[in-house]
Amino acid sequence: MKIWVHSLVKNEERYIWYSLMSVIRYVDRILVWDTGSTDRTVEIITEINKKFPNKVNFKQVGDVDAEGFTKVRQEMLEITDSEWFLILDGDEVWWDDSIKKVVEEIAARGNTIESIVVPMIYPIGDIYHRQEEAAGRYHLAGRRGHYALRAINRKIPGLSSSRPHGTWGWTDGEGKMIQDRDSKKILYLPAPYMHFSLMPRGGSKNEDKIVIKRAQKLKYELGTPFPRDFYYPEVFFKERPDIVPSPWIKMDRAYFLRAAVETPLKKIKRRLIKVLPHPKLQT
Repeated sequence: MKIWVHSLVKNEERYIWYSLMSVIRYVDRILVWDTGSTDRTVEIITEINKKFPNKVNFKQVGDVDAEGFTKVRQEMLEITDSEWFLILDGDEVWWDDSIKKVVEEIAARGNTIESIVVPMIYPIGDIYHRQEEAAGRYHLAGRRGHYALRAINRKIPGLSSSRPHGTWGWTDGEGKMIQDRDSKKILYLPAPYMHFSLMPRGGSKNEDKIVIKRAQKLKYELGTPFPRDFYYPEVFFKERPDIVPSPWIKMDRAYFLRAAVETPLKKIKRRLIKVLPHPKLQT
């Protein structure tokens, strides 16, 4: 079965190369559309496009608001010529084994399932620390925590992009969110990826600020250190163009001091609201 990728980006200079390169050899086509980047995102994508001209469909659609984001997602869906597609944000980096598992499951069971949910690992502060699982608020495939619905079957009746950015998701012809459809057709796979949503992603602080809801996602928190033998996604060790920033940068002192103050309060809050129901969100 063919698998296309939808990647809608803006000011993703820090991780867009790693994101696209982590999946490009495993899928049939990538739609990577830029919504007005002012950093080096476009330049980096152009470099990838030169290397994989038959894989990448690059398009600059111009700046969009929250509702425009939803419309562009729909446009991507309408030109997709594959049985399945994968959502890939510019800050999401996959392990080889994880993306292989998704592709293999689609090949084996793509006609009988509708979507695939996978775990996310959230680096925070720097690439050497992760956010605790207790912070995860997504409720998908009978699990609650750091999870995301990432692979979707194009044959879902009436499939469409719905709701403005922030509450956006995929719905069926009856307006039902696809994660609320038949649970037997939602497959959970232990195939994690790294999601850098909580860290700076643009070329500068100002370039992060101009992206919709980006400022709210940046968190100051002392995470859990990864083990010394932690196996990072393979793409971080591949030769990269000079314009691609290194991911191996440690948090600075200013971040550490602010995070040291805020972290205990965040952890107390999470444990106090743990008993409350979590919304069923897509990410």
